Amino acid sequence: MTGIASPEHTTPDDARILAEFPPLAPLTDSNRALLASVHPTDWVNPRPKDRYHLVVIGAGTGGLVSAAAAAGLGAKVALIERHLMGGDCLNVGCVPSKGVIRAARSWAAARESATRFAGPAISGTGDFAAAMERMRALRARISPVDGAARFRELGVDVFLGQGTFTGRDQVEVGGAKLNFRRAVIATGACAAAPPISGLAEAGYLTNESIFSLTELPKHLIVIGAGPIGCEMAQSFARFGAQVTIIDRSPGVLPREDRAAAKVVEDAMRRDGVELVGNATIERVERRDGQHTVFLTGGGKARVITGDALLVAIGRAPNVEGLGLEAAGVAYDKIGVTVDDTLRTSNPKIYAVGDICSAYKFTHAADFQARTVIQNALFFGRARASRLIIPWATYTSPELAHVGLTETEAEKNKVPVDVVNVPFHDLDRAILDGEDEGFLKVLVAQGTDRIVGATLVAEHAGDMIGEITLAMTAGVGLSKIGQTIHPYPTQGEAFRKAADLWRRRKLTPTVRKLFATFFRIFR
Repeated sequence: MTGIASPEHTTPDDARILAEFPPLAPLTDSNRALLASVHPTDWVNPRPKDRYHLVVIGAGTGGLVSAAAAAGLGAKVALIERHLMGGDCLNVGCVPSKGVIRAARSWAAARESATRFAGPAISGTGDFAAAMERMRALRARISPVDGAARFRELGVDVFLGQGTFTGRDQVEVGGAKLNFRRAVIATGACAAAPPISGLAEAGYLTNESIFSLTELPKHLIVIGAGPIGCEMAQSFARFGAQVTIIDRSPGVLPREDRAAAKVVEDAMRRDGVELVGNATIERVERRDGQHTVFLTGGGKARVITGDALLVAIGRAPNVEGLGLEAAGVAYDKIGVTVDDTLRTSNPKIYAVGDICSAYKFTHAADFQARTVIQNALFFGRARASRLIIPWATYTSPELAHVGLTETEAEKNKVPVDVVNVPFHDLDRAILDGEDEGFLKVLVAQGTDRIVGATLVAEHAGDMIGEITLAMTAGVGLSKIGQTIHPYPTQGEAFRKAADLWRRRKLTPTVRKLFATFFRIFR
């Protein structure tokens, strides 16, 4: 694959490691340290106990939280992982992507310092390979918290290998049979490719391979304008690559509030990203190391050629090899089927995270795992539908959301009042030069009960927590208005939203009553 280093003197052992764990390319000291944490080559699986209270298959976030929580409560727990502990989040998702995004933001800020803030003029190119290695070093630094040794210290029996159900209450791994009272499937999902002619033959990058790049592509073509596609497209444009992003929708982030997505799209275009929307890809070819995409966009045929191609569209559940039929666990192309308690068709087995949820986020898997511990071990009836789950796309500016959008409220016939706070009216945003965003809050009509919010701002991912807390705790917008926020901060947007909502209650009738009051009591 273009730009992925292959050491000239690879030992047979190194070749085996890279064949088994492609995300570890290049096999630098950082990636060796990562491997030592999340899949030690000298690991010896423990001798199974007679019966476990909980067996967890998959050591991504959902699996790790399930195992740690159950062990912390005194349960006998086994955790099985066939690949790299930490799952997508640590190895090929949240952690490496944010390392790349931060580096790209720094590069962009350096270039803009002179024109925006009268700073020193910066010229020349950066060291892309060093920026990527910084990310790998930080990933390795974080990895022990998800590592095999730590979970063994927590009292969890960690088994490295393929876990396969051999019955309704038994799993086999590495020849050992693990009997259980309850089990959790937390095997996640992987990158899926659309059925485009020639795509497989041409080869392509996904989130599972892009973080192995050591050379900056001259022209990166991105298929998919969702969160991963947008984050990587903008980052690589800021590194200096020519970037073209292609999607069937007319704009980026098609599932988000359209006004908020337009702010992100405009920012991406300023960074040099070309968007080809309303596009239908006919086929992909690879010639002389170049990827050529043949498409129709906006009613016109186009041919786009680049030296790297990233596919960032769709996820496929990791169900292969699990023996779900033997366990009586129903599943389909979307994933494992669960009810609102996250229980599968086998009442002894539950599932969490990307393998079963429409909310494919690390934090969603975390809280689903907490729900499962209540239900699986303590006969609880906690409901996944009661979780209020925010999410964020880490472009510049970021786009964060929780609850309903205006479109969803209209579709579901939920009457709402909408409060908008443009950031060009927010002092801190003006001073920071980050005043293009806004906060949009939806409240149930005639009340201050918050049912949704969208925030587009440089720190939206950090800020959305305040609204999420309010929705979770049943705190209305008026109470937020009574909360003192430091001045000047971007968090003042929440107070301003409350003030705007309160002013709307000052109807002409109420104004007349106040006028009468003040005439009487002069």
